[in-house]
Formats: sequence, structure tokens, C-alpha cells
Amino acid sequence: MALIECPSCNKRISSKATECQHCGSQLSGDNQVLSKISHIKRSAQLVNQGLLSMSLFIAGVVVWFWGGEPAEGLRSYIGGACFVLGFVGYLVTRLQIVLHERKKV
Repeated sequence: MALIECPSCNKRISSKATECQHCGSQLSGDNQVLSKISHIKRSAQLVNQGLLSMSLFIAGVVVWFWGGEPAEGLRSYIGGACFVLGFVGYLVTRLQIVLHERKKV
């Protein structure tokens, strides 16, 4: 049993439910379609998260090397923080994507 989103109200319900307990809408007997839709939505969220992390990483590099010289002072801390957070965020997101793709739909 897995949790999927109701196609009518987008609240989480059991994949084995025949109707939504929140809005009362009847679910078709083909819950695999709903499961596939939920899987695709999660994949899209992970891709967006990866793009955000990569953008943060690139922003850190740009801040660090803006003007042709390595940063000093506050600019170095901001650039370094963006660089590290973006890199770690991207690695974590890639790991989540790999684990998500291994799930059977």
C-alpha cells in the first residue's frame, strides 16, 4: 500500500482506496495510473530541486570570482556558502533521483 494524490483534491490517500475520504470522489479501478502520475510529479519536483541547487552553485562561483580576483571578506563568505550549499544540495538531489527511479511504479 502506498500513498497517492487524489486527482480531484490533491490530498494524500491510500492507493487501494476506491473513493477519496476527503472529497468523496470515486477513483477508477486503475490505481496504477494514479501511482504513475504521482511518480512523474515527484520526478519533476526533483529535477527542479536539482536545477535550483545547480543555480546556487553557479551563483557562488560567480560571486567568488567576480572582478577577476578571488573574493575577500564578506564576499568570500557569501560566495563560499553558496558554492558549498549548491554543491551539497545537488549531490543530495542526485541521490534522491537515483533512489526515486529505482522504485517500481
